[in-house]
Amino acid sequence: MTSLDKPTEETQQQDARAVTEAALFEAFGGVRGMVETVVPGLLFVTIFTINKDLHMSAIAALAVSLVLVVVRLVMKDTVKHAFSGVFGVAFGVVFAMMTDNAKNFYLPGMLYTLGLALAYIITALCGVPLIGLMLGPVFKENLSWRTRNPGRKKAYTKASWAWGLILLAKCAILFPLYWWANTAQLGWVLVALKIPPFLLAVWLTWVFLAKAPAPIDVFAEMEAAEKAEEEEKAAAEAGGRHRREG
Repeated sequence: MTSLDKPTEETQQQDARAVTEAALFEAFGGVRGMVETVVPGLLFVTIFTINKDLHMSAIAALAVSLVLVVVRLVMKDTVKHAFSGVFGVAFGVVFAMMTDNAKNFYLPGMLYTLGLALAYIITALCGVPLIGLMLGPVFKENLSWRTRNPGRKKAYTKASWAWGLILLAKCAILFPLYWWANTAQLGWVLVALKIPPFLLAVWLTWVFLAKAPAPIDVFAEMEAAEKAEEEEKAAAEAGGRHRREG
């Protein structure tokens, strides 16, 4: 390795890490996405702690979720994270209203977290890690990591295990509190556990992927194949015209 090669490799590593960071931000919504997941629950537990009014708390949480979607629509930004928040809050509101139990506002989200944790672990055990299915399209590699890039598959498997175990640990805290704590206590613990476990899982995912081989850009490969096919076809047509003219 020459002195000229080393900066080039370092630059490539830095570029790969920057691409990984950008992809993770896109996939998980970044800072704004985290805020949008916290605000409805924070508003619900704040209002309920103050006046113990289930209906007011639920309506306020749902209203702020809808406002977040409208803001994204007005700004012509992606709404997938805001919409997922609306559906989550809506399920919680309906369940709490139907059972007339404010604590059940949190139950659908807790069950979703448990299901997601099991999905991460089961798919990792089956050799098709969920985090790879989620991030493959973001990195423009689709499922090429499964058969053509074993280093990426290993990184995705580690990341899926990390997500699954972190979410299981979160569930191990929340479900006992669902039975033993009151609504306000459960709500504040949920708010406190919204971002830190998420950030830990994202950071571990970044660590694993930053050390993994670069993704295979299958879209670029398809474009190159189509271009080569068009050039071959054009060359064949030119050859046919040349023979006819000759």
